[in-house]
Amino acid sequence: LRHLNKLGCDLHIFPYATKAEEIMAIKPDGLFLTNGPGNPEEAVEAIGEIKKMMDQLPIFGICMGHQLLALAAGGQTYKLKYGHRGGNHGVYDKDTDRSHITSQNHGYAVKAESVLLKGLEITHLNLNDGTVEGMRHRSLPVFSVQYHPEAAPGPADNAYLFDRFIQLMEGSNQ
Repeated sequence: LRHLNKLGCDLHIFPYATKAEEIMAIKPDGLFLTNGPGNPEEAVEAIGEIKKMMDQLPIFGICMGHQLLALAAGGQTYKLKYGHRGGNHGVYDKDTDRSHITSQNHGYAVKAESVLLKGLEITHLNLNDGTVEGMRHRSLPVFSVQYHPEAAPGPADNAYLFDRFIQLMEGSNQ
């Protein structure tokens, strides 16, 4: 939230059970889906509400938000044997052809094969185990990463993702 605020965003924070209609009533420029605990497949209400908004506005999801976007698109998730924990996970970004050291704290991952035919493409891969670390929709202004691009202290290598979200929101308002 600090990163978005620093970039000039006027933020409205909604609790878990908020309906899509309530969110859309404030006419947001975009929707930022944050991290959270637990099995993403059990967040059935959130998945349904996200699905209603996917073609309505730009969406950026991180961590569990990434998993919920995959599920809202019709994909699947699975429980990792050990999970990804700590501030030293290498992630490859296919778009920039660069690798980044990221901070992670999650026990579930997106099944790559489950999202490929659902309009999503894989943009980031975990360099340790090959799991999906990022994706974007092919025709909608929707993207996500599994890790924490806002993590601090540490490098700001992934701040470009917040800039990308701002650009998507600005593009949708023109």
